[in-house]
Amino acid sequence: MTNKIPLLLLPGLLCDGRLWAPQIAALSERAEPIVADLTRDDSMTGMARGALAMAPPRFALAGLSMGGYVAQEIMRQAPERVVKLALLDSSARADTPEQTRRRRDLIALSARGQFRGVSPRLLPLFIHPDRFGDTALVETIAAMADAVGAEGFRRQETALMNRPDLRADLARIAVPTLVLCGREDVLTPLPLAEEMATAIPGARLEIIEHCGHLTTLERPDETNRALDEWLWD
Repeated sequence: MTNKIPLLLLPGLLCDGRLWAPQIAALSERAEPIVADLTRDDSMTGMARGALAMAPPRFALAGLSMGGYVAQEIMRQAPERVVKLALLDSSARADTPEQTRRRRDLIALSARGQFRGVSPRLLPLFIHPDRFGDTALVETIAAMADAVGAEGFRRQETALMNRPDLRADLARIAVPTLVLCGREDVLTPLPLAEEMATAIPGARLEIIEHCGHLTTLERPDETNRALDEWLWD
């Protein structure tokens, strides 16, 4: 199919293109998905610049969690290049002191040669409790973490700890925007999504029921439907 819309996809912490595999499969008939590598920089500014460097001149933009923070930074750096925006299981706020402490503890754990202990500690924050026994899902999450590696993880956590509060920028977003969140997301809870959807002019809020933080993998069909409507409204 010609005239596909370029779709830049931004993964979350310890994730790679596999986070978006169900969406790539479902949307690629009408869209041209491109997954950015967010493992090479230790700042949101650097991550956004790297993603912009590999992207076409104009594109739809979707980011989950950390990817959502990078998406908001892209909207600050190059809003004229983005035709549509989707923020999944993310926030516009800076880290809380508790979040920063947790990140420092996990970086220290990784530095002691226990990087493989990081993913199991994060799993309860990543997926709904009912999915802990889903071997395929858990193995995918572990495999993505292994691919990112200890140094990539350190860079990502450093960027997350130092990210700015972006709430004041939300009102300036002027493209069709989808804000999506799992109902039981404990890492970026629903009120944070509601806050963004209220602040972004004309934004649509989509809640995925019985779902945690990794909506794209936990509830791919529901997430795909929301993204398809967003792309082609």
